[in-house]
Amino acid sequence: MAGDRPHEFELIKRYFAPLATDSGSLGLADDAAVFTPRPGYDLVLTKDMLAADVHFFAGDPPDVIAQKALRVNLSDLAAKGARPRGYLLGLGLAVDWTADWLERFCAGLSTDQSAYDVVLWGGDTISSGDGLQISVTAIGEVPQARAVRRNGARAGDALYVSGTIGDGAAGLKARLDSGFAGRYGLNDDDLHHILDRYLLPRPRVELAEPLRDHAHAAMDVSDGLFADARHIAEASAVDLKIDLDRVPVSPALEKICRSGGEDVAALLGGGDDYEILACVPAASAAAFEECAIAAGCPVTRIGEVANGSGNVELHRGGSPVQSLFAGFQHF
Repeated sequence: MAGDRPHEFELIKRYFAPLATDSGSLGLADDAAVFTPRPGYDLVLTKDMLAADVHFFAGDPPDVIAQKALRVNLSDLAAKGARPRGYLLGLGLAVDWTADWLERFCAGLSTDQSAYDVVLWGGDTISSGDGLQISVTAIGEVPQARAVRRNGARAGDALYVSGTIGDGAAGLKARLDSGFAGRYGLNDDDLHHILDRYLLPRPRVELAEPLRDHAHAAMDVSDGLFADARHIAEASAVDLKIDLDRVPVSPALEKICRSGGEDVAALLGGGDDYEILACVPAASAAAFEECAIAAGCPVTRIGEVANGSGNVELHRGGSPVQSLFAGFQHF
């Protein structure tokens, strides 16, 4: 019942103050945190907002919702070559929130704070009339002038992607269509894999150092492989050429690809992968691959960067392929 809920300051003290372990946050007992960056480092700041039934399902487990909200921001930091340090949380609670729900939400944050060595620095909590809304501002640090931007790609660079692509989009389709798994012969492990990839991203924080050391440009694949490739191409004023036959896919996606009943390019470009797309000088390609393997996150070379004006070219079997690049639309 609403009457059993703690008031704002008690809510902060009970649920969020235990997450604010950095001395600069003063246990959330002040209006703002104070953070002093280390000498020789730049700060990297990023913000993502997530809304119920847009970026996740309102009935998803609260701990997993919290982890997704944090992780999509950590993915942005990783693509810049930055180490995460802290975050600010804006939470618009649905009118029917309960103390149990909030406790589980904070448990998810606590788990990922330990996993990714990041702490809560502050934020705000309000009542939302439009369902659950979450805003996270993540702050990381990178050695001065070493941040990897999306506008540094150069002709001749090799184009790499981490992990596998298309699982997040497939997971969303499976959430929306109960017959999806059976139609494509997916077993329980396959279904669990794609659902998990949609619900709980794995930010590639381990690639931060290899990216700093070797990449000319990078960004995380959140809106879709092709749409995000175009973001790099436009920002760098180059063309990106992608060989669809080389794009890495999971065993589950391989089954869907073989079926021929799904627009595979739409899955590959559907978003929610949170992998890293990187442009690496050809001379550094072997070293980048070795460093990625040593970091526990293998990468796959899927194309190249060419002189151009912001286009993305897709090829399959050596022939050009036409496809949509819309990717995920935020509004």
